Amino acid sequence: MNFPVVKKASYILVNTPDMVIHNGTTQTLERQTNPDSEYLQNLKNGLRPFNEVVAYPPNQAYVGNITPEQLSEIARPWLNNTIEGANRFGKFGEIMPQDEFYGLMKISDVFDLVVLEEGFANEIREKLSVHPLLKAKAEKVIGDSFEKVEDLVSNVGAEGLYIDGKLVGCVRRAHEFDPNLSAHYMLENLVVKASAVIAGMHLVDGLDIDINEIEYVIECSEEAIGDMNQRGGGNVAKSIGEVIGLSGATGIDMRGFCAGPSHALINASALVQSGIYKNVLVIAGGATAKLGMNGKDHLKKGLPIMEDCLGGFAVLVSQNDGVSPVLRTDIIGRHTIGHGASPQAVLEALVLDPLTKAGLKITDVDKFAPEMQTPEITEPAGAGDVPTQNYKMIGALAVKKGQLDRKELPNFIKEHGYPGFAPTQGHIPSGVPIIGHGIEHIKSGVLNNFMVIGKGSLFLGRMTNLFDGVSILVEKNSGLQENAENTVSKEEVKMMVADAMKEFADYLLSESK
Repeated sequence: MNFPVVKKASYILVNTPDMVIHNGTTQTLERQTNPDSEYLQNLKNGLRPFNEVVAYPPNQAYVGNITPEQLSEIARPWLNNTIEGANRFGKFGEIMPQDEFYGLMKISDVFDLVVLEEGFANEIREKLSVHPLLKAKAEKVIGDSFEKVEDLVSNVGAEGLYIDGKLVGCVRRAHEFDPNLSAHYMLENLVVKASAVIAGMHLVDGLDIDINEIEYVIECSEEAIGDMNQRGGGNVAKSIGEVIGLSGATGIDMRGFCAGPSHALINASALVQSGIYKNVLVIAGGATAKLGMNGKDHLKKGLPIMEDCLGGFAVLVSQNDGVSPVLRTDIIGRHTIGHGASPQAVLEALVLDPLTKAGLKITDVDKFAPEMQTPEITEPAGAGDVPTQNYKMIGALAVKKGQLDRKELPNFIKEHGYPGFAPTQGHIPSGVPIIGHGIEHIKSGVLNNFMVIGKGSLFLGRMTNLFDGVSILVEKNSGLQENAENTVSKEEVKMMVADAMKEFADYLLSESK
């Protein structure tokens, strides 16, 4: 069977310190409920400068400048062992500073909702004019008077955009009365769009196919766009494709909390394998709500605010090219309604059951990618090292099923897992961060396969207490397979042509009589 392939992946981070203060849910709620709190007073001093964000080892792993294996060799705390001379641009994407991102938001805005102060706009337009991917769009960064920006924020309900606490722009509301088109939601949605745009631009840069051959876009972040009559109507996907220049694509938004990207990856695989589309782009931008989500715990423990970056990614799923890793659409894990929410039940559904059905053991999978959050973000908040916890449970399941000796369990974690290196942006850590490194490792012979595992908590929407999850195995490409049923030899072709000519000659003779 010719399975679809993961052809390319890209990853971006956007360092947004002022957005942490003004747009992260933890901080906005704190201002509403306890505006004079010690946390808010100390917040600004807890924000890292851009160069430290770039030099942070997990961030360098996320954009592809170091491998997860290299990350695991760097002593923790990684905060104290940053990478000297780290580059903001990586093999898979980049770490973008906040000021340039405001310019990108303006570029991505087609309803004139983003208003930038003129002096700031001029400065950013000059910066983006030398950006390797955005220089052709830099002229779209135009400005207006500071008085207009200030009036929109002070009197018309606009959301301010700040640099080091200084107002440099704003996002306006899109409707006077519709709460779904408020400035708050417009900012969230423009952030999702713009951060996905830059991820998508990195993916198509240097792509070995014409971007017009990308026929479908599945956007799988956690925002819902729409108005009062259709709150989650969409379509972020097509809006992203429009800016990137995917003129031959249509698309749709797909939502599933943290498991959304894995659902999107499997759906993209099915669409490609069915032949409906040849190339499907799975893409997602970042969530402002999760900026500084665990900030209180970080500051209490003397750490900087670690959730200071938006995340984004893009993955291209294509028809089998005989080279890129294949997506095994016959090895799919799915957490059904009847499975139950215990950790063991979840991992049996997502890992053990699909592998057993395919005649494989847990130990046959080289690497698992469940929830890849950076542990230095989650541990201070009491959530522990989430990836390692998952690997321990997967290993324990292998022990229980007789596939692994108990004494080998500690080594299983290192051999079959990676340290977490993704931002806690909800949907971003769940499985997909492994794909970029996984593609390279399979092509170079470091790995034979890896499993993408997406898990999600559906109770957040207050519609069900059910858990959710899906998984798919990705493995080395064994080359294009000939379909034996449809293969016809040259001799058979000759015979069919001769028979057809004889039948036609007989027909002509019968007609002449």
